[in-house]
Amino acid sequence: MELAKGLREIQKLEGHTDRVWSLAWNPVTGVAGIPLSFASCSGDKTVRIWEHNPSSSTSSWDCKAVLDETHTRTVRSCAWSPSGKFLATASFDATTAIWENVGGDYECVSTLEGHENEVKSVSWNPSGSLLATCGRDKTVWIWEVQPGNEFDCVAVLQGHTQDVKMVQWHPSRNLIFSCSYDNTVKIWADEGDDDDWACVQTLDETNNGHSSTVWALSFNDGGDKMVTCSDDLTLKIWGTDNEKMQSTDDFVPWRHLCTLSGYHDRTIFSVHWSRDNIIASGAADDTIRFFVENDDKDGLVDGPSYKLLLKKEKAHDMDINSVQWSPGEDQILASAADDGTIKIWELTSAC
Repeated sequence: MELAKGLREIQKLEGHTDRVWSLAWNPVTGVAGIPLSFASCSGDKTVRIWEHNPSSSTSSWDCKAVLDETHTRTVRSCAWSPSGKFLATASFDATTAIWENVGGDYECVSTLEGHENEVKSVSWNPSGSLLATCGRDKTVWIWEVQPGNEFDCVAVLQGHTQDVKMVQWHPSRNLIFSCSYDNTVKIWADEGDDDDWACVQTLDETNNGHSSTVWALSFNDGGDKMVTCSDDLTLKIWGTDNEKMQSTDDFVPWRHLCTLSGYHDRTIFSVHWSRDNIIASGAADDTIRFFVENDDKDGLVDGPSYKLLLKKEKAHDMDINSVQWSPGEDQILASAADDGTIKIWELTSAC
């Protein structure tokens, strides 16, 4: 792959009336002629659905729906089911709403209650049969999808000592990763046949982990590497043994591979690893940075190292809360910020 050297702002999307916290691309869009679509959620208590309109003269992005009147406080996180049919939204009102997409109309078909206070993040497992949520009450909840849009809580995972900022399923294994204000990433596995979930590994300072709040994590396409970002101004790359992971049902531990520091000078809130192996990071310094694995290393470094590919200063006027690569072929990135806007970016290749 030829390395990109430029970043082009395609469009700035306005409509939210408060900070935009999170973005989620619909995973079944951007292929087979289906226009790209994503959801955004905000402190204005709403969720917006945006869709690319390639047939317009400007090839613009349009707001197709506003989901409101369900959440009573900030909507902090959103996630599409793998089928693209359902959207889960997590809110500071202590609930997670499930929306069904019926021909472009969105109906709230279920509301998940149980967390004591703010729900911070929501994530579907790869098959769409389980949902994980996490929150300020220091817990991770696992919900099983039942017929008739019912959701049963099958486990409450306790182990974090502070607010849990993000929960993410592994892309191919039955593992949950959670990151927290307690400076750790915890990995949870179902140890038996009866929803007996347990923490199987904690990544913390004792194994080269972060020294402050861990805000987000993302996996590479193969699922054998993970990147985490933190209030300590670093990105950390973690790896696991892919061959061993594929040949056994037993948990294979993760290990620290390298740390990227000195690139952001304020909290790094978001990180996302593209299918093309480009890592994007967004931070409170209003910049977006892009990293790739360094193939030119001199043999003195043990294991992989990463280099800065590109940086975009003043990408937004305020803190950047979310950066998310699109599905589909094109290298499209969406970013969301405290300034209430969303921006669509395209990586441009070297000439």
